[in-house]
Amino acid sequence: MNTIFLFIGGPEIMVIGLIVVMLFGADKIPEIARGLGKGMRQLKDATNDIKREINETAEKQGIDTSITKEITEEINKVKDDITGPIKRNR
Repeated sequence: MNTIFLFIGGPEIMVIGLIVVMLFGADKIPEIARGLGKGMRQLKDATNDIKREINETAEKQGIDTSITKEITEEINKVKDDITGPIKRNR
């Protein structure tokens, strides 16, 4: 059985990996991966800070934020239905 991840099969991933190694060299790949990981973490932290500030401001203004929780729950249910056996680390 051929596993497809984001519509990219095994051979395509190997070709992309080969191109990355040829462009950057094997010694630079861990450094690049660390940089991407740090950037993704900073983006996620900034997004969470913005969400927290919006929720705090809404609560101070007396705006009902329970609807956003309900929408988030529904979105998560749909995500779980779509991903099926593939689970994301949270």
